[in-house]
Amino acid sequence: MDQANASETGWRGSREGWLEAGYRALIDSGIDAVKILPLAKRLNLSRTSFYWFFEDREALLAALLEGWEQRTTGPLIESAASYAESRAEAMLNVLTCFLAADSFDSKLEFAVRSWALQDENVAARVRTADEARLAALSRMLVKWGISDAEADIRARTIYLVQIGYISMQAEEDIETRLMRIPLYVKIYADQEPQPREMARFNARFRGTKA
Repeated sequence: MDQANASETGWRGSREGWLEAGYRALIDSGIDAVKILPLAKRLNLSRTSFYWFFEDREALLAALLEGWEQRTTGPLIESAASYAESRAEAMLNVLTCFLAADSFDSKLEFAVRSWALQDENVAARVRTADEARLAALSRMLVKWGISDAEADIRARTIYLVQIGYISMQAEEDIETRLMRIPLYVKIYADQEPQPREMARFNARFRGTKA
């Protein structure tokens, strides 16, 4: 939220405004930058206005973690359970979630994982999220006829590669990433995507109609 928008909500700002400022500071500069006075300056608000919405800094940090789960874990679990006509398309649904900024916030994911290196409580939340995400991927694969043991290994392969992209901050243009998707799907799901499935997938990221 910029200063003009903050001003429009009144001298106290809004809970959403403080949260967004917190996310921005966390992503841009790390957890040590998420402090009340710097956020107030970012929003052009008084420090005391913060306390209309949060009891203290710890309450803001707790809200940031809840929002992180909503912007990452929630969409991924939903994508793994979403409708698909084939195992390959189910895998494409998951990859769409990871690639689309409006469904999986990779910058926030990176910031929270960095935060977890400094805070064991946050690290525990990250481990819980990892377990929930892996379980969702395993369920998806089992649904499509893969044994429990194999689904567990495939889920880990899928997840660790995708989180690796985020953790390494891999620089890969979208065309290169899309070119690799069919083979990723074959490796992950043991099934090649059909041309029509790839057309629908590519249309999401190239801005064309399938």
